[in-house]
Amino acid sequence: MSTAHPPTGTGALAKREARLAWGLLAPTLISVALVVVLPLLAVFWISFKPFTLSDLRPPAPIVRESLRGSGEEMRIEYRVRNSSQDEMISGVTLSDQLPEGVALREALPEPCRLEGRDLFCDFGEMAGGARERLRLRIATDLAEDVLEEVVEGSAPVVTGGGQSVLSSPQLSLENYKRLFDGGEFWTVFGITLFYTVFGTIGALVMGLFAALLLNKSFKGQGFIRGLYLFPYVAPVIAVAFTWVTLFDPFSGSANALLIQMGVTQEAINFFGDRPLALIMVTVFEIWRYFPLSFLFILARMQSIDTAMYEAADMDGASPFQKFWLLSLPQLLGILSVLFLLRFIWTFNKFDDIFLLTGGNAGTRTLTVNVYEQAFAISNIGAGAAVAVVILLCLLCFSFFFFKFISREEGL
Repeated sequence: MSTAHPPTGTGALAKREARLAWGLLAPTLISVALVVVLPLLAVFWISFKPFTLSDLRPPAPIVRESLRGSGEEMRIEYRVRNSSQDEMISGVTLSDQLPEGVALREALPEPCRLEGRDLFCDFGEMAGGARERLRLRIATDLAEDVLEEVVEGSAPVVTGGGQSVLSSPQLSLENYKRLFDGGEFWTVFGITLFYTVFGTIGALVMGLFAALLLNKSFKGQGFIRGLYLFPYVAPVIAVAFTWVTLFDPFSGSANALLIQMGVTQEAINFFGDRPLALIMVTVFEIWRYFPLSFLFILARMQSIDTAMYEAADMDGASPFQKFWLLSLPQLLGILSVLFLLRFIWTFNKFDDIFLLTGGNAGTRTLTVNVYEQAFAISNIGAGAAVAVVILLCLLCFSFFFFKFISREEGL
């Protein structure tokens, strides 16, 4: 006699386990949301704003008090302005106290009143970029230097504020229109693709050759492996400075050697001439990051069953045939994963190019463009728009990779 059981995953115990699992995962999910999702949403939001570094602070009134003139023309001046050139601020007021021994020579203008020695002015709303100047002609028995110290030593109090460009609900496509207008973006995009594709493929190919060389046991194998890792583990600023010094057109050893060998009659500006500078930063990318591919490929090669190679030797297979027919099919999986990771990392690479050329001489990639827009010219909105384009490009590449390439490799 059989006993009926509830379907798997639908019983009370399964539901309790599911709630417990979600409860245990909640801290991780919240942390990921705070660290990844929220900054990503902030970048999307800023990309739709004509946003500069000056807009980080919400618009507010700014006042400056000074003593002007002398004798009967002596006056106290208050200059009030809106800190924003675009956004309006409201509720703008100014409060100050006249110093002892000072009297007004004429009536106060319309928005101001004086109660005892307390001065109060209500300017109401101020449009973007608006300025107000208040002149108070005064009479005093105080010495001019003493009066100036008293007047400018006490700061008036101003109130008022407005909505920040960052928090306003108004969105704009201005950053994206400016980004795609003209041919500059597509030039930068082409440079990025060249740098990424050839840098990625070159690092994989060089890593594969290095793994093939060290897939044999010989004396000093450990030392050679450690030497291969030097480009990857060395500080990027140190190796970048070394490359710039080595290929310097005036004092670099590379140019001196080429001239002595008669290869060239004059020094070559490796990091200053187009398109040589782009080729050089791509070669630097290959040299610096091939050790990562080398480690993964070598580990995968050493896990391949040696019985296949012994059978191939008995069949008279050449070294190339063993590599092409036995090793390469076993390595396609790890090569695909490495290609995906290296493509994403290289597409996002900034520090190497910035240290070598600063983005000059035809080496300006999208990530360098983000830096220049956001910080060099203080246009954070435009920089965020470029960052969003980078994200969309990588999402498209990842979709294509998992849709087509990974299926062919069985990933």
